[in-house]
Amino acid sequence: MPVVTAPTARRLVRRPEQPPERRPARRRGLRATATGALWFFGPLAALVAVWAVAVSASGASMRVFPQVSDVLRALGELWSSGDLFRHLGASLRRVGIGMALALVTALPFGIALGSSRVLSAFFLPLLRFSVALAGIAWIPIATLWFGYGDRAVIFIVWNAMFFALTYNAMLGVRQIPTELLRAARSMGTGRLRMFWEILLPGALPSIVTGLRVGLGYGWRGLVAAEIIASDAGLGYALFQAQKYFQTDVIIASMVIIGVLWLLMDRLLLAPLERRTIERWGMTGGQGS
Repeated sequence: MPVVTAPTARRLVRRPEQPPERRPARRRGLRATATGALWFFGPLAALVAVWAVAVSASGASMRVFPQVSDVLRALGELWSSGDLFRHLGASLRRVGIGMALALVTALPFGIALGSSRVLSAFFLPLLRFSVALAGIAWIPIATLWFGYGDRAVIFIVWNAMFFALTYNAMLGVRQIPTELLRAARSMGTGRLRMFWEILLPGALPSIVTGLRVGLGYGWRGLVAAEIIASDAGLGYALFQAQKYFQTDVIIASMVIIGVLWLLMDRLLLAPLERRTIERWGMTGGQGS
């Protein structure tokens, strides 16, 4: 009788068929990240290339329109001098305070409008009227009320965001199923508990969308207000460069403003909106 050794036994034993190897989740995640980065930076790279070629072909002087290298040099000088961090810190601080004030004041008001047909019927025309005036149109009167400085700029940011947040909070409450509201009232839910456990979570997808839109309005209002009513900030840096014909600094400031908003929107606000809709929305996940 032949002796079956361990290696021979292992060869004789038929191994069960293995399922086809699935791509690891980590590899899928890396590929998705690379694809997203390509779509994010690709258009910017194309714009820079067109910019460089157009300036070289036209032979425009730096005073008319600077070359990419001139703007990069201006960015380096702003960085090394510390002016970049001073202006950037001032702008971000004002946006943060204005956004916090807008959230605290607009959300209760918008939810109240969505909960009461009488209140919404009274205030809705005023809201629609104020949307056209929000933000930049208030700068002259803001400087009369608050003078030149942080308070005037923060007021403009708050004003620009308030109406978008209020309107979206109202719409969010109106999208909550009526059956859910009736069930909560029939169970004796108090007003405070109704606000925190039903109205606010139910309106959250619309509120986050309003935050994304409103912060865009607030960012534009911030830059305009800093040009007129401030002595620091990205808008102020842009305006000062114009006074001394520093076109490279003007374009550098514009690039900083645009890139900073793009990063905030795509890396913070868009994922927040998508995840909020997936968690609380009525229609499942929606892309941004």
